[in-house]
Amino acid sequence: MSFLTRRKPIEAEMRTDGGLKRTLGWPHLMALGVGAIIGTGIYTLTGVAAGLAGPAVILSFAVAGAVCAGAALCYAEMASLSPQAGSAYAYSYSTLGEGIAWVIGWSLILEYTLVCSAVSVGWSGYASGLIRQAAWGVPEIFLNKGVVDLPAMVIALAVTGMLLVGTRESATVNFILVCIKLAALAAFVAFTLPSFDAAHFHPFAPFGYGAHELAGGATGKKFGVMGAAAIIFFAFYGFDAISTAAEEAKNPKRDLTIGIIGSMAFCTLIYMVIAACALGAVPFGLFSKSPEPLAFVLKQLGKPGAAAIIAGAAVVAMPTVIMVFMFGQSRVFFAMARDGLLPRALAGVNRRGVPAAVTILTGVVAAVFAGLAPLDEIASLANAGTLAAFIATAFAVMVLRRRAPDLARPFRTPAVWLIAPGAVLGCLYLFTSLQTKTMLFFLGWNAVGVVVYLLYGRVKSRMAEAV
Repeated sequence: MSFLTRRKPIEAEMRTDGGLKRTLGWPHLMALGVGAIIGTGIYTLTGVAAGLAGPAVILSFAVAGAVCAGAALCYAEMASLSPQAGSAYAYSYSTLGEGIAWVIGWSLILEYTLVCSAVSVGWSGYASGLIRQAAWGVPEIFLNKGVVDLPAMVIALAVTGMLLVGTRESATVNFILVCIKLAALAAFVAFTLPSFDAAHFHPFAPFGYGAHELAGGATGKKFGVMGAAAIIFFAFYGFDAISTAAEEAKNPKRDLTIGIIGSMAFCTLIYMVIAACALGAVPFGLFSKSPEPLAFVLKQLGKPGAAAIIAGAAVVAMPTVIMVFMFGQSRVFFAMARDGLLPRALAGVNRRGVPAAVTILTGVVAAVFAGLAPLDEIASLANAGTLAAFIATAFAVMVLRRRAPDLARPFRTPAVWLIAPGAVLGCLYLFTSLQTKTMLFFLGWNAVGVVVYLLYGRVKSRMAEAV
């Protein structure tokens, strides 16, 4: 069983020998973070979460944001210290051993792929609304909430094609779309503030503060502040995708820290403001079931033109989230294949420096899930993989502080023995707040992963060749 604990030297993580090109500066990385964090969470999951917590969903945002902030500080230390494409997988390999690294990598594959699917479904909610409004005659069975969500599948595959063009080109498009997205959210605040009514916040927490199922309910959903936090946790992560771009950053030790910390702080503030404006403008019960809650709020205020602008901006800008997470998934897959834990042929890059095979595979799988699965279930399952990665990264920071206290660290997590354990405990609590079937599916996914590792990765690993 010694193969489970074999570790890659931390110095090895500093090499770049896989063919990825260093073309990204800190503005690109900051935009990657903002592009990933601000998306389906604020444009779509605001309604889902409000239906679980009521006006107290603002506290849900605060709880999820606090947990992510602790994890972000840990990521910043590890990313600046070990700038490698594999993100939490790579950090685990250097500190916790190959067995844990495999589980985290396998979980990240699940996370990033399902995030792409969830955001595609969220995008489709707005796109389908515009299609209906334009009366294009597309059958309902092929739109959002239908039998097959065709717009969601189309956008997932379109983003896949964009990523195949090249990393810098994709990052530039992402930067432009992020600016459009932020302008639309600023417009939403301007349109809703005049209609703000504090009475909409009473009762503040109609479903309580803990995570629990409603009496007699058969949905399996968990209500309350923590139940909503476990879902909208999805809305906050994205900064971890920045760390997957480590081998493509021009100055990774500086740029990764700026990108991770900066994007997280900026987006947390935006989330709180948007949620408060939506809740203050319209009672949560009215927009909680809408697939396009922000546009719905504006329609309720008698502003159909503004609603169309917001929906149009979401349609144009939300693909940035799909782009960033599809980028991240392909880089994790690439790192695992380069290490031999997955077929090494998948680690090949095209002439533009893009791992084409894994990018196409990610896009196709994401499109299938997007076309067939509901948003809340996809988001919940993606959260499970993220929480596992956050826990591993926090542990990696603590282990390395003990094992190599004198190692030069470009960024050091402040109050590490408070922040890192807090991130672990917060993530564990959010995991237990997920739907029961989500936890069971996640454990089942990793059971399959363990079998794959024992039959293939354990033998084919580059570390096994070194023994």
